Amino acid sequence: MKITTWNVNGFRAILRKDALQWVPEVDPDVLCLQEIKLQLDQISDDEASIDGYQSVWNPAERKGYSGTATFHKISQLAVEKGFGLEKFDNEGRVIRSKSEDFYLYNIYFPNGGQGNKRVPYKLEFYEKLLEICDDLHEKGENIIITGDFNTAHNEIDLANPKSNEKNTGFLPEERVWIDKYLEHGFVDAFRELYPDREDYTWWTYRFNSRERDIGWRLDYFLVSKPLMERVEDVVIHSDIMGSDHCPVSIILRD
Repeated sequence: MKITTWNVNGFRAILRKDALQWVPEVDPDVLCLQEIKLQLDQISDDEASIDGYQSVWNPAERKGYSGTATFHKISQLAVEKGFGLEKFDNEGRVIRSKSEDFYLYNIYFPNGGQGNKRVPYKLEFYEKLLEICDDLHEKGENIIITGDFNTAHNEIDLANPKSNEKNTGFLPEERVWIDKYLEHGFVDAFRELYPDREDYTWWTYRFNSRERDIGWRLDYFLVSKPLMERVEDVVIHSDIMGSDHCPVSIILRD
């Protein structure tokens, strides 16, 4: 089974760039998109579909902002949007899918915002999700959390750690939440497989950062520890263009 995540930085933008041509070749069973930045009435039914997939959309209430979409090849037992809390759910950041084997969270985690003003909201979001996951783990369920975490965990996960210590995405109070998830039964699948690799998934559009590979690893797969034995690989598709992020895939043994 293959699950691919991608922050598209605007679904209409990738449509204009014809930037979904890679999907048949990569051939994910599940495709998780973040930051779709649209309501469905802004695109046609054909534009909202990918051949061979069923889709679930969770747009933000605010136009041109946030939002997520999940495309499944295989029917899910259940699909839910959000946490059930208006303060988080009105931004369309969460789609949870239930298969026979695990819960899959497609999440666009909040950014800390200009001047770090939204960092408290971001940390509340991390806390609420972990509460939900703790409850599922206690019930014996397995979980995969994927998407744009908007946080680089450790210095190896960004090109310029020292100059970003006071910037959202690498603040100590943000990074510690990744530690908490790892302490609560999750594994960072990529880092587990590749402890020393300096690979990135996001590059600012400024300063030719992508060409110079001055980036951040912001897009993750956190998997419940029992699932880690099924993980064959995590692939960062840094050659796929169309957004300031690149897609990332996890491959699981059936």
